[in-house]
Amino acid sequence: MPEAIIRRFSAIDRKRWNALWQDYNIFYERSVEDRVTERLWSRLLENSGEPYGFAAELDGVVVGFAHYFFVFSTSDWNPRCYLQDLYAEPAARGRGVGRALIEAVYAEADRKEAAQTYWLTQEFNHTARRLYDRVGKLTPFVKYQR
Repeated sequence: MPEAIIRRFSAIDRKRWNALWQDYNIFYERSVEDRVTERLWSRLLENSGEPYGFAAELDGVVVGFAHYFFVFSTSDWNPRCYLQDLYAEPAARGRGVGRALIEAVYAEADRKEAAQTYWLTQEFNHTARRLYDRVGKLTPFVKYQR
């Protein structure tokens, strides 16, 4: 079984990324304005400012993505790395795509000497949590929002 290739996005990835992005948003039952999607894609493509992102490719097809930020902290000197979005299409799951994307983000966080790398997921996301339990540590924090 071939390993996932993790790389930066290129213009030819737009259609696949957009399809995956829409599936991701449907999974999380959220609606994202078109202008937000356009801004996100533009920044991912430029790779010159946040958010940053990676594409995961299997057999020449983009099957997943990771989007991440570096965030200043009030308790650490170095920034923290926030992995905001991580997605692998269902057919690619179990083939190391998610792990490879997380490891690529970890490598970038290490390169920038981030104090930590963290992400959120919904409690019911059992498939992803099986991976997260192997590559990260569950924290006791509870999220609130307005």
